[in-house]
Amino acid sequence: MTNPTATIRVNVDPANPGQFFACCGLLELADRRWPGAEGWFEQNSFAVNANGDFPELIKAVAHADLVQLDPLNSTSSPIEIGSPFRAIRLDWWNDERTGGKELKVWAGTMESVRIARAMQHAMRSDRFLTPDLLDVGGVVYDPDDFKKKVEPYYFDARRGPNAHSRDVGFSPNDLGLTTTAFAAVEFLCLIGLQRCLPAKTNLPRVYDYFSWGIAISPNLLQPVAAGLTSLPGIKRYRFENWYRTGQKKHKAFRSAIPIL
Repeated sequence: MTNPTATIRVNVDPANPGQFFACCGLLELADRRWPGAEGWFEQNSFAVNANGDFPELIKAVAHADLVQLDPLNSTSSPIEIGSPFRAIRLDWWNDERTGGKELKVWAGTMESVRIARAMQHAMRSDRFLTPDLLDVGGVVYDPDDFKKKVEPYYFDARRGPNAHSRDVGFSPNDLGLTTTAFAAVEFLCLIGLQRCLPAKTNLPRVYDYFSWGIAISPNLLQPVAAGLTSLPGIKRYRFENWYRTGQKKHKAFRSAIPIL
């Protein structure tokens, strides 16, 4: 089977679960902007066929309406991503039935809506108008107060190994530390996980996900990414949703290992 021509292509490390699910989010939004979009993984990239181009999509993502649906709950309120996209409600982190709540990485006073807005706003920079957008890192600031830094969700696996020493016993903000966040990974992963949760394993906080090599539409994302179907080019990865603090509340996605 021959894939269609890619109109959008981004570079990706499929062993970084944050990047993998960010690609799922990118396909989700492409289809909500241009119905009929399809996506697939190549060796080191993710390709999308859609009736639009890459800069148009990323600019739309960075400027889309973002609404906190529960104004009294800034830590775990559902979020709606709206115009110019067909609206999508994000609330997987509250879903106990599907395991989304267990996958949630933030806790305590971390305000999920504030993080989402900050990561989205950071994507307005022209630095993200490149196929390397998932590798664009930097310090992210609160769009409502540019003096305040905003820590990411910790979906990007490049954050996980460095998290523990910073998060136990002192505050990065109090010490004036600058920490790198990969805003596109964090924001798009939040969206991708709404439809596309990884598969649980028999190990606590350990999950599998599966990349694929032929063009599929977003309605197939969940069964394909969870390994419930057999498609050409399927590759399996396993990762841990790791406790990054001694209090065992806050988590981080760690790098995945390929499972042969």
